[in-house]
Amino acid sequence: MKKTSVKAVAGNGLLDRRSFLMSGIALSASCSLGPLAASASKPGGVSSQSISESFPEWMKVPGHAATEYGQPSAHESQVRRHLQKSAPETSIFSIWHTPIENQRGIITPSGLHFTVNHNGIPDIAPQRHVLMIHGLVERPLKFDVDSLMLYPMVSNIHFLECAGNTASNAVSLTSLDQSAQELFGQISGSEWTGIPLKHLFKEAGIKASAKWVIAEGADGGSHSRSIPLDKLLDDAIIALYQNGERIRPSQGYPMRLFVPGWEGNLNIKWLHRLEVTDQPAYTKDESGLYSDILEDGKIQRFSFHMDVKSLITHPSGRQLLPEKRGFYEISGLAWSGYGKIKLVEVSADGGKTWARAHIESPILPKSLTRFSMPWRWNGTDAILLSRATDEAGRVQPTRDQWRAQHASYSFNHYNGIQAWHISSSGVVENCYV
Repeated sequence: MKKTSVKAVAGNGLLDRRSFLMSGIALSASCSLGPLAASASKPGGVSSQSISESFPEWMKVPGHAATEYGQPSAHESQVRRHLQKSAPETSIFSIWHTPIENQRGIITPSGLHFTVNHNGIPDIAPQRHVLMIHGLVERPLKFDVDSLMLYPMVSNIHFLECAGNTASNAVSLTSLDQSAQELFGQISGSEWTGIPLKHLFKEAGIKASAKWVIAEGADGGSHSRSIPLDKLLDDAIIALYQNGERIRPSQGYPMRLFVPGWEGNLNIKWLHRLEVTDQPAYTKDESGLYSDILEDGKIQRFSFHMDVKSLITHPSGRQLLPEKRGFYEISGLAWSGYGKIKLVEVSADGGKTWARAHIESPILPKSLTRFSMPWRWNGTDAILLSRATDEAGRVQPTRDQWRAQHASYSFNHYNGIQAWHISSSGVVENCYV
């Protein structure tokens, strides 16, 4: 194979992806078959008996049987959700972070999807659960689970993110030595399948004065949020399946509201009531914890969209680069509640220079999007950054730009550029730039 030169596209070792792949360097990690295989192919070489004796144990005996519900390999037991420590403000919450740095692609396995539960997980008998649509409608309706299963369904891949994701970077004066999972673990991507809500509303007959819908869950605290009717008529669904299987109890079994691109708290789990109204209800959460406090002290309610954001997951916090210098792939995720990701840029010198990253297909609206960039690390200190731009033209801000618009104690909807410092010893740490 003819090798080509590898072009640098920015400072501190960021490389042109096409020339990197064409150069043959990308194949340099492959190894030869070794002397055993080579000698076995020669007359008078190693005997078949001695070759079989060198086989590992799992090649000598039949394996175990499959189970009725498949489980991950025991060798991957370290890949698990992380339970966030409770603060006084979240003492009644249960918050589990997805191991985002162990994820490749854009789909999070259902068992690793992050979850935030305000009042525990109710054990709901599906045959007794009912969804009610009432209020400013011509025909109040009730649906049990079996009747909803008869409706045509749609499937789409979307992210779900808690408004408080990455809160510590928003409020902590010094950067905390945390992993990507601890910082960014309140986001996941799944294929969600369910019934477009517009069909059920059409059946109920929405009155002209209707503007809002109060969605309520069947949990012990009757968690509820006010949502604009227009959004629910656009792309919201009653989700019954996640990643091809019935949604799990921690995700709202037997049904949940899924509102693509909007903050996780209003994607009501264990959904049992939709009240169509002419004004919001100003419920506990939307009037308190999920209101944004701005720099001038004003309160911004109903900031529903999750803004454009990105994260380098490899390498990321608390990881260690195994080789003290050499070629690495920088890889990460970008997303926006306003639509598709248009551009991701990467810097390896703390933002002095930037290079356009490769965006991998599929590029879907309101979905996690994978990006990558080849990097030749010279073994000296480096600071990695990623900056996303979406199709609406929204550009991910710096941490200082975000903080300048919000009160010092505000943390919801933080989307500042994430920085990872890599020391000469290969240790990766969270940092501010």
